Formats: sequence, structure tokens, C-alpha cells
Amino acid sequence: MSARLIYVVGPSGSGKDSLLRYAREKLADDPGVVFAHRYITRAADAGGENHVALTPAEFASRQRNRLFALAWHSHGHAYGIGIEINQWLAKGASVVVNGSREYLGEASRRFPELLAVHIDVPTEVLRARLLARGREDVASVEQRLERHRRVQAATQQTVQASREGHVMTNDGPLERAGDMLVALVRQHAGQPLCA
Repeated sequence: MSARLIYVVGPSGSGKDSLLRYAREKLADDPGVVFAHRYITRAADAGGENHVALTPAEFASRQRNRLFALAWHSHGHAYGIGIEINQWLAKGASVVVNGSREYLGEASRRFPELLAVHIDVPTEVLRARLLARGREDVASVEQRLERHRRVQAATQQTVQASREGHVMTNDGPLERAGDMLVALVRQHAGQPLCA
């Protein structure tokens, strides 16, 4: 199996960070899989994923110096995936990244062998999760849900139109969707070179 960029997307509240953490733990000793950290202009202790925090100036400097393989802006923050993923892919390891639905088309152009994985969740489940975490007021949650509805259809079309893409529903226990993600990543794990 050749190395693949496994690009995981989903709306805020879909459980994407939890699923990626679950898969990372289950696949920690698999030499054919590497999980990339995102570089984000957000505080390191902001919750959610384990990321590398950068100031806007640091991010801009890295972007000017072409140190990101992928980079985008969303919700007032800049996000980047470092060029180290190119080396990992070249060495034969498949790389799992926490991506952006709106950047999926560009990521697919840059990495033609990209495997898109869309974490989907029913709107009512998503609403309940967003309200339960308490980061935003009701009006902000409704704005997120409206954005979710707009982006969801386009994302699913892009995922399904890609050479290989998967839509995975995460509306139950973490282990159920987590084990599905682990199995999918294992199925597409690379064969790392020894040297």
C-alpha cells in the first residue's frame, strides 16, 4: 500500500478531535501511520486538539518562508500543516491530518492521492453538543449550524467525487465511530522505508 494523506474533516461539534485522539492512541505503534499536528494562531491551552500554538506574526513568517504544505483561515484563526508531512509521505508513511471542509478542494489539488474522510453528525445532535460544551451562546450556535448546512452538502459532494472518499456518521458512542476510523486508517496505512 502506498502512502496516503488522510484528510479528516467535519463541523465543530462533530467529535472530530475526539475521534482523531482515539485513533492516534490506537495506532501509536503503527510505523505506517503518522498523525500531523496543526499549527494554529490559537492559545495552546484553548482546549480541543493538541496543536502547536503560533502568534499571527509567527504564522505569517512561516507561510512566507513556505513552511506549510497546507494553510487556511477559519473562524478568525490561521491553520497550517507543516511541510514535514511531505517527508513522511516520501518515506512511505500515510499521514492523518485534521483538515478544513472549505479547504478540501485545494488540499485535493495539492495531494492527488488524498483520502477524504468527512465526519458527519445529524443537525440535532450537533446542536446539543455545541450547546453542551458552553463555548458559545445560542445565537452563535445557530450561526454555526447554518454554516454547517451550507458547507455540508458541498463537502459531501467533494468527498464522494474524490477518487476515494468516505462519509462517517458520529452520532453514538466514541468507540463505534473511533473503531471505524481506526480500521479505515489501517486499511490505507503506508509501508515506511527502512532507510
